[in-house]
Amino acid sequence: MKQSPPSLLSRISLAFGTFFSIISDSQFAARVQDLRAGVLRSEPSAPAPASAPAPAAPKTPVVPLREAAPDGALQLLGLLQREARFIDFIQEDVAAYADADVGAAARVVHEGCRKVLRDNFTISPVRTEAEGSRITLAEGFDAAAIRITGNVVGQPPFKGSLTHRGWRVDETRLPKLASGHELRIVAPAEVEL
Repeated sequence: MKQSPPSLLSRISLAFGTFFSIISDSQFAARVQDLRAGVLRSEPSAPAPASAPAPAAPKTPVVPLREAAPDGALQLLGLLQREARFIDFIQEDVAAYADADVGAAARVVHEGCRKVLRDNFTISPVRTEAEGSRITLAEGFDAAAIRITGNVVGQPPFKGSLTHRGWRVDETRLPKLASGHELRIVAPAEVEL
């Protein structure tokens, strides 16, 4: 049975959850990177019995991964929670609510997230052409900044339609932290007296 595509709100939730998983888990990030590159990685299985010889696996180059420092991610998550109640929204089971209620809540979260991005980052498009424009990618194009999809055959130059302009962070302006600030507390518990 074919599974239906997830709704917009489900995709938003999935995108944010995946974003923070990639930042905090290098193994997960490697699997996502392989998936985006079209590499199928089999999960480890139970070891074969000692009597059966193991088939020789083709060797693939091992790319060393660097550990991402969680401080910036935790600080960003705290800002998103403070300005947009982001964690509260993502942790809520929205299936029980009407689309209009979810949409109203999403509008508040969207505006808060947008404020955090504007206040703390300068973001520009990777490509300046309008989405849908026909473009040519010359030999030596930046493969880190441009992902080719569809039927990729042959060598550059490639001609295609721009389906997403991409985003690049030009400047980061996260606030300075006071000594002893506990970044893992992204939202303190609140007690009203």
